Amino acid sequence: MSPLLLSVILALVSAVAYAAAAIVQERVAASATGPRYAPLRSPAWWGSVLLNGVGATLHVAALAYGPLSLVQPLGALTIVFALPMAALFVGRRAAGSRAWRGALMATVGLAGLLSLTSGAETRSLTDGDRWLLAGCTFAVVAALFTAAHLIGRSVLRSVVLAAAAGVSFGIASVFTKAVAEEWTPDAPLAEWTGLLVLSALAVTGLLLSQASYRGAGLAAPLATVTVVNPVVAAAVGLTLFGESFRYGTAGTVAALICGAVAAGGLVQLTLDRMTVPAPSPSASDAPREPQSGRGPTGSDGDAPRPEIGQGVDVGSVPGTRPYLEVEVRSRAVAGRP
Repeated sequence: MSPLLLSVILALVSAVAYAAAAIVQERVAASATGPRYAPLRSPAWWGSVLLNGVGATLHVAALAYGPLSLVQPLGALTIVFALPMAALFVGRRAAGSRAWRGALMATVGLAGLLSLTSGAETRSLTDGDRWLLAGCTFAVVAALFTAAHLIGRSVLRSVVLAAAAGVSFGIASVFTKAVAEEWTPDAPLAEWTGLLVLSALAVTGLLLSQASYRGAGLAAPLATVTVVNPVVAAAVGLTLFGESFRYGTAGTVAALICGAVAAGGLVQLTLDRMTVPAPSPSASDAPREPQSGRGPTGSDGDAPRPEIGQGVDVGSVPGTRPYLEVEVRSRAVAGRP
C-alpha cells in the first residue's frame, strides 16, 4: 500500500471516529440530567473521550504519511459522516434538506479553504508569541463563554459554546505543532509550559463541546467546531508562522469565497435547528390521545389519556354549529370489552 493511500484511509477513519464521538456526546447531552460540561459519571461520555483520542491519533498518523493539503480537507468530512451515522446507529431522524445543504456547504467551503493554505512556515513561535497567543485565546474563550450564558435561545447559545470549543481546539493544534518542532529526546521536559497550555486548551475544548450539544441537536454544534477549529489554526499560521495561501492573489480571493461558503453552511444549520416546529397546545390545554402507541412528541411511551366527562379539542368542525360538543366514552366504563 502506498503512503498516500494509507494517509487517505487513516484520515477517513479519523473523521469517522470524530463523528462517532460527536454522536455519543450529543446522546449524553440529550439524556443526561447531570452536569452540562463534564458528565463524569456517564460511561458513554468517557467512551466519547476515547473516540476523540482515537480520532486525534489517526489524524496525526495520517499527517505522517501524507501531505497537509490532503489530510486536513478530508478531516472536514466529519459532519458529512455524522448525519447518516446518527440516523443508522441511534435511530435519529434523518436531516432535512436545509440541514444537508448546510452540512455540505460547510464541508466544501472548509475543504477548499484548507486546500488553499500552504503548509510551509517561515519561522517558529517565540516564547513571547506563545504567551501572547495563550492569553488572547483564553480571553476570547472566556468572552464567548460569557456571551453564551447571556443568550436566551438554546440553539444560539450552543453554537457560541461550540465556537469557543473550536477556538480552544484550533489553538491547541497550534501549540501541538510548536511543541513538536521544539521537542528533543535530550530534553523531554523542556517544553513543559507548552504542554501545560496544550492540555488546558484541549480539556477546555472538550468540556465546551460537550455543553454545546445540550438543546441544539447534533449538526449545528458539530459543524461549528469542525469549521472554527481549522480556520482558527490556519489564521494563526498565516499571521504568526508566516504561512500563505497558494496561487497568490487568486488563491486569497478563492479562500475568502470558500470561507464565505463555510460560514453560509453554518448559518443554514443554525436556522434549520431554530425553525424546528414546537408542539402547540390546544385551545383547552387538554392532552390529546396518542395514535399508534406514540405520544404527542413522537416518542415511545404512554401519554396521559382524557377522562370521561373531560372536554377534548378535536379541531375545527365544518358547518354552522360552532358549539358542537363531542362526548368521548370509554368502552371499559360502558361495560363493553
